[in-house]
Amino acid sequence: MTEQDLEAAKILADKIHVNFPEDMDVFVERLRLYPQGCLVLAEEGRLVGYALTHPWRFGEPPPLNSRLGAIPRNATTYYLHDVALLPETRGRGHAARGVERLVDKARSEGFGNLSLVAVNRSQAFWERMGFRAVSHAGLETKLASYGVDAVLMVQDLGRTGD
Repeated sequence: MTEQDLEAAKILADKIHVNFPEDMDVFVERLRLYPQGCLVLAEEGRLVGYALTHPWRFGEPPPLNSRLGAIPRNATTYYLHDVALLPETRGRGHAARGVERLVDKARSEGFGNLSLVAVNRSQAFWERMGFRAVSHAGLETKLASYGVDAVLMVQDLGRTGD
């Protein structure tokens, strides 16, 4: 993702996440703080998907539509804030390949896991991608802001030498 992609990514987000809008400054800040974790997918010159990811603290997902301020030095998870595809592009393997790329990235940066909050009835998809639902003390209120079906999920990564 580049600065030139931000407007198109925001338009996509508004189409895909109708019930979970985020302001442009969220996208701008994520790109500024962790550009290597901001990705786009284009087909025939048109943006059809994106991902916003970054290191974070496990069990403390950032509230929706909020700025991070900084990437924590004590990050304990590679957090997938948003992975989104236009509905008409689904079923072509884009999401699975994207998740594989993110898993490789997390592993190469030394993280032992990836985490996310599954929304919009996406838990089954994430389970197929190797994630599992977890509960975390005190998280219920924050998860409620993500919707009634929101669930914290994690994928543990095997580390070399473990």
